[in-house]
Amino acid sequence: MRKLVYYIAVTLDGHIAGPGGEYDFFPIGDEQQAAAYSSWTNTLYPETVPTAMRAAVGLTDAANRHFDTVVMGRGTYRPALDAGITSPYTHLRQYVVSSTLKPDTDPAVTVVPGDPLALVRELKQEKGAELDIWLCGGGKLAGTLLPEIDELLIKSYPVVAGAGIPAFDGTFDPTVFDVAERTAFPNGVTLTRFARR
Repeated sequence: MRKLVYYIAVTLDGHIAGPGGEYDFFPIGDEQQAAAYSSWTNTLYPETVPTAMRAAVGLTDAANRHFDTVVMGRGTYRPALDAGITSPYTHLRQYVVSSTLKPDTDPAVTVVPGDPLALVRELKQEKGAELDIWLCGGGKLAGTLLPEIDELLIKSYPVVAGAGIPAFDGTFDPTVFDVAERTAFPNGVTLTRFARR
């Protein structure tokens, strides 16, 4: 069965963005460190690079390695819309969970106004699907989908936000994950894969 994988950047105090949705404060190190880190993550997870940026990083024809579907909340989708991009991941099947977004925003994007748990359970059961489902964000959606999250891919950055959007914004529900692997980078970022116990 397909897995739901929450792949997200997180501050030391557990935020995925600032109070206004900003994410430009995540430190990436000097130019050499940033290039090495980006090259490694882009090679391993090429499908997580937005379509508009793929040519610039040499991923124009890169095949999807881990995911064929992306699920995100309206807040995660908003920066693309603000930039005039209605289909940010054309190389993936795209689902946006929102009760306020118009369903005809883009024919390549399915707007889901209802139960995201039902959506994910249906996607997991799809016959013939070989790749997993990427939960791109945000915190409220991750909190709702916690019962269905099979793995976490956490890019932990050495910065404290102080306030902002939490990685999980839901009810109290302690859920244990085990460290499956961890990679540390010279710029201070660690990428940890956690598997549900």
